[in-house]
Amino acid sequence: MADSSNNHPKTLNFNVGVLGHVDSGKTSLARVLSSTASTAAFDKNPQSRERGITLDLGFSSFTVDLPEQLREDPGGHGYDKLQFTLVDCPGHASLIRTIIGGAQIIDLMMLVVDVVKGIQTQTAECLLIGELTCPCMVVILNKTDLLPPNKRQTAIDKMTKRLHKTLENTRFKDCPVIALSAKPGGPEAPETEEPHGVPELIELLKSQTYLPHRDPGGALLMAVDHCFSIRGQGTVMTGTILQGALAVNDTVEIPALKVTKKVKSVQMFRRPVAGAMQGDRVGVCVTQFDPKLLERGVVCTPGSLHTLHAALISVRKIGYFKGSLATRAKFHITVGHETVMARVTFFGLPPGEIHQTSTTDPQLPTLDPHASEPDCRPLDTPFSFDREYFHQDEYVIGQRQAGGAGQDPEQWALLEFERPVTCPTLCLVIGSKLDTDIHANACRLAFQGRLLEGFEEKSYSETTLPRLRIYKTKHKEGQVERVTDDYTVIGRNLFKKETNLQLFVGLKVTLSTGEAGVIEGGFGQSGKFKIRVPEGLSLETKQLLSSSVKKRVKGGAKGEPAKEDDAKTDSQPICINLRFKRYVFDPHKKMVQI
Repeated sequence: MADSSNNHPKTLNFNVGVLGHVDSGKTSLARVLSSTASTAAFDKNPQSRERGITLDLGFSSFTVDLPEQLREDPGGHGYDKLQFTLVDCPGHASLIRTIIGGAQIIDLMMLVVDVVKGIQTQTAECLLIGELTCPCMVVILNKTDLLPPNKRQTAIDKMTKRLHKTLENTRFKDCPVIALSAKPGGPEAPETEEPHGVPELIELLKSQTYLPHRDPGGALLMAVDHCFSIRGQGTVMTGTILQGALAVNDTVEIPALKVTKKVKSVQMFRRPVAGAMQGDRVGVCVTQFDPKLLERGVVCTPGSLHTLHAALISVRKIGYFKGSLATRAKFHITVGHETVMARVTFFGLPPGEIHQTSTTDPQLPTLDPHASEPDCRPLDTPFSFDREYFHQDEYVIGQRQAGGAGQDPEQWALLEFERPVTCPTLCLVIGSKLDTDIHANACRLAFQGRLLEGFEEKSYSETTLPRLRIYKTKHKEGQVERVTDDYTVIGRNLFKKETNLQLFVGLKVTLSTGEAGVIEGGFGQSGKFKIRVPEGLSLETKQLLSSSVKKRVKGGAKGEPAKEDDAKTDSQPICINLRFKRYVFDPHKKMVQI
């Protein structure tokens, strides 16, 4: 947003994420592109300097004249300049949480690839994150100075072809690829070494820019990535406004700490402004706040965010993840700007219901190595407490059609967080297995989704979960012990001795001979039970039971009564089938007849 005065041109802010494998040269590239470094730029983190890698999001910027295509855009009137804000995301495998946090605030992604090494495991993960969060991409083949001059162009052409092949089934098909050397000679080379290809990259970035959707309306949500104090001024929180707007003298809330503060001043790259809106990167100054309390988090309109102990999400598996998605398993869940462990329960629509969606949403495809086209269905699949859902032991993979294409059925998941998280509804959710060996050549991103319902009560398992009508189907099988009259039989082996048979009274059963019956109650103390057959037993059934009794009598030793257990040796016992469903979160554990 422009300054309220006329001293400065109106500048459009465009966020460019710089992602890639560790040591691919991302920070060097950001440094040579940037003319203005923000407080969080270029590995200010002491650990980053010590290890020589980026450990946190770095922000820097440079400004160019507004490109022609934006001048001609009907929504671009009034802008004079284009500011590229570079978000330098860490490439180290264990820092994927930070990459995901950074990817959610970018308009365009630069994927930096070491031209000698090509795509590596973390490069592929960055590509996946970009595909989940970003509409367009430019690929940078960096470190071309390491290639022998006489073979350089051939190697670049070969790597470009390989990259286009890799990207052909993603949303980034046919994206531009450019070769350069951000820091010829490597990090230790003297500063006199001029980078190669950077002016061409700037022109390419200008050609790829578009007018991002910026909406100042709605509640403020700002992702804070840095917090520090300035003597005599107050505490500055730097970050990017994800939605809404803020202005000097506004009151904002830091929901994780349950505190509100008044905005004393706002800056955009060291320039004071009266306010800012969605998409802008800002520094917000407040007073009487200890910066140690907030290194990363969110700031919002008071009361607009909620702290959740559990949540319901739509869910879709990421095709490159090789493991199963099992119910009761724990995953690292990145939601908003937090990553927390959560236990996951998967569920879907009851079997037989039609649940394929034909709607497409170009903003949210997912990679699937088996599909000829990405799965582009929207992630905000509606959920209702008023309908029934089917419990799944694991996420269900859809039937692939001839030719390889296919879609997974609509599915949802219950997330039970190990610690509360603060986030907006409908925000992107990514589930990962970050404890996987970082050296293994395996994708750790497991599933994606949208947060549909959040549970704020600590006692949600007693107050809210019983409303969640997720059921399991059960099938029990026993045998007919004997007949007492034409309408009554005694059954066994359907229940354990300690089972409370009163819970099952009134449930319908079927005999393997075709009759339908109703459980009337227990019989004796050993778990046997009485079944009433309203239509009466058929003649054939009575004859079968009669011959079964004779066999048991014949089987006893001389002078001894026949043992009831001997009936287990019958060649064709009459089976009793009981089918019912039980709601997973019903505190009373009631059985419901199917």
